[in-house]
Parts: sequence; C-alpha cells; structure tokens
Amino acid sequence: MAKQGILAGPRIKRLRRDHALTQQAMAEMLGISDSYLALIEGNRRPLTAGLILRLAELFDFDIRSLSQEEPGGGAAAMRRRLSDPLFAGISVDRAELEAWIDNAPAAAEAFARLFDRWREGGGGGEDGAGPVGAVRREIERWRNHFADLDAHAEALADELRIGAGDLYGAIAERLRVKHQLSIRILPFDVMPDRLRRLDLHARQLQLSELLDPAARSFQAAFQLAQIEAKAEIDALVAGAAFGDRAAERLYRRHVTAYFAAALMMPYGRFLRACETTGYDIQLLQRRFGAGYEQVAHRLTTLQRVGARGLPFFMLRIDRAGQLSKGYAGASGSALIDAVHRCPLWAVHHAFDQPGRLIRQLAELEDGSHWFTIARSVRHHGGAAGVQQAEHVVALGLAAEHASSLALARGIDMAGPAEPIGLGCTHCQRPDCLQRAAPPIGRALTINERERGLAPFSFAGD
Repeated sequence: MAKQGILAGPRIKRLRRDHALTQQAMAEMLGISDSYLALIEGNRRPLTAGLILRLAELFDFDIRSLSQEEPGGGAAAMRRRLSDPLFAGISVDRAELEAWIDNAPAAAEAFARLFDRWREGGGGGEDGAGPVGAVRREIERWRNHFADLDAHAEALADELRIGAGDLYGAIAERLRVKHQLSIRILPFDVMPDRLRRLDLHARQLQLSELLDPAARSFQAAFQLAQIEAKAEIDALVAGAAFGDRAAERLYRRHVTAYFAAALMMPYGRFLRACETTGYDIQLLQRRFGAGYEQVAHRLTTLQRVGARGLPFFMLRIDRAGQLSKGYAGASGSALIDAVHRCPLWAVHHAFDQPGRLIRQLAELEDGSHWFTIARSVRHHGGAAGVQQAEHVVALGLAAEHASSLALARGIDMAGPAEPIGLGCTHCQRPDCLQRAAPPIGRALTINERERGLAPFSFAGD
C-alpha cells in the first residue's frame, strides 16, 4: 500500500481537524509546505510512504484505514447519486457536498447505502452488490487511474522500444528471452474453449487463432503484466482489502489488463497522439495497434496530475441494454449509473449499423449536455458455429469539453440537444412517447374521457 501512494485527502483533513491543527501547523510537523498539504487534502497529491510513516508516528494513526473506501465512494459518486431526478429542485454545490463528506462521513456513507438499496429495490443498481459491485467501487475510488502502473508500463515500453513498430513482436521477444516463455498460436479445434492458456510445463503462452492482431497483442501484454508488474498489482489488490476471493480475482484481472493496455498505449505518447489528432479514435487504433474498445477504455484513464486528458466516460452494453462495463473516469456522468439505458439515447442505433460511429448531443433532465460516440463491436468470431458476442461501446463527455474533438466537427455544442433520461422509472419527463413505465414515486393519473400522446400520465404533469 505504501509503495503505491494513496489518495486519502478527506481522511487526512479529518485527522488534522480532530487534533485541532491548522494546515500550517500540521505541515510543519510533517516537514512539508502547507501548500503541499493542501494538495494532499484536496486529493491532488498522493501520500508517499514516508508521509504515511510520519503520520503513524505523530498521531498513532492506523495506516490500514487509508485503504478503506471514501464515504459513498467519494465526491464524484455522491454527485451522481444526487443527480437522480428524485432530488430534482435540490441544489447541492461541490463545496457543500465535500463538507458533508469531510465533516459527517458516517452520515454520507449511510445515505449512499440507503440510496443504493432503494435503487436495487426499484429494479436498478446494476452491479451494485456482490463482487462486481465491490470491484466497480474500488475502481471508482481510484477514478480508474493507477499512476504507478502507468509509470511502470511507460518505462517498460521505452525499454522494449515499442515505439519503433512491432508491439506484438517486442512483447513476444521479452517473454522468450527474459522469462523463457514462447507464444504459440493454436488452432480452434485444438483449443476450442479458451482464448489464452499458460502451459508452464511446456513454457508456452498459448493463444487462440480466433484472436485478431490487437487482441493477440493485448493477451501477450497481459501475460507480461502478470510477471513484471506483480509487485504493483499485489499492492493494489492488498490495499483494496475486499475480504472476498471472487472480488479480489476480478479486481486483479482489471488492474492487470490496465497495465497491458498502458503498455500498448504508453501514457505520454498516447496523450500527445490524442491531442494532435483531436482524439480521433480510428487514427489512434491504427497508430497503437489497438482495438476500438481498448482505445475507448484507455481514454477514461488519462488523469495524470499535470498531464490530464479529456474527462471521458465509457460503457459497454448488449442489445437488452445491460451494462457489462462502465467507467466514469473523471466525467462525473450520471449516465454510467443509470438504472436502464434510455431508448432515445442514440447508442442503441449502433447495433444496426456495424462499424459506424454514432454521434449524439444529448440533454439530461438536469440540463447538462453530453456528447456521446458509440460503435458496435464483436468478439471472438471467425469460425463456423462459434457464437459471437455483440456489444455497443459508448464514449461520452460533457459538451463543454467536446468542441476540440475530430468527431465533433459539424456539431454545434451550444445548439439544441436531444432529450434523454436515466431510464423510465427514474425519468420525470411527462411527454415522452417512448416511456415504458411511470417514474417511481409518482402517482398515475388516468382519465377515462381522454387519452394523451404519452402512454402514461402522472401527478404533477
């Protein structure tokens, strides 16, 4: 845990206040400047190992508490909960929300648990409980940005000279020379039910021929991550302290995949490429030998202090609108936690237009505008009789940040946007012709003498 450095600003602020110290006084005790302490308390700098030990010496502080989640998953997660239409008309600004979390963390956590339980009871709360929910909350706590993994992957990419071209070949050579592991591509009939298998007896990483070049590179990088980033990955998993074996393994898989993607798309080079191309996803795919979904996921991770990318969110859904991946990143978007996907959201059209990027400027009930991009993806096809998984991967960011995007050309970000919601049961729009259910907590009104255009009318229309 200490090796990683951890963002624990609110806990340090509470510790300081519990001891009735000013920032200047505490900074002097720790041997740092008060401005640096302010950055730590604002979660803009991580605690170093030395500072953690100094805190423990000075304040009899249990450093294990630093691995615990922020109340409610932190300010961004609490803001998304408060954006629910249930709280329409109630304005809680950022300073007020942060003061609540800082000064009454138990109350904030209680609110978050009650709200999440209510959503689950109302048919929502996808992945809100169990191992998947626990892992999502831990990823959210880090905002899906793991600085140490990025730094290590970037250094390894430089060492491998991946920038020179052959990514897959460079990784394969590293595995062969340094770790005595060869890569073997196996026919589908030999390995019909696996995409990757490590055979330690034969010293082989066996990959399925169903994998396309980008997927082969990723699986090879994943294997290299398991070996060369083991210390960082072990520290992250230990710091999460799940207490559940399934959650631990799922989280380990996520952070290992994170390192693999960071090796394929090293932070500095990738961010520069994003900025010079206007975040042109297709160009980024070609330049880094990656797939659309890999690039989309990577865009949500660009949050290095002093070198941040645009605040994208990403989600992956099936034809039923079920969420199988969702990363809010630094976007703060409520669309990630929506109970269901709104049928008016254009992401659904991508299923019927394979390979085409579907763009939309959308407006949520709170008046916020979001620019979204969606494309269908298929996985693991290429053999007769093999079922292909089909999803839509959507990217989005606040319209105020989208004007510089290559894919936003021709769209007036200050112009009219298409109204969408967070799922019928959590949407208060009274005139939606696509509505499938009335909103939770609103009484239906039924007039036998007339019939409106919308399928439901409810009190307050």
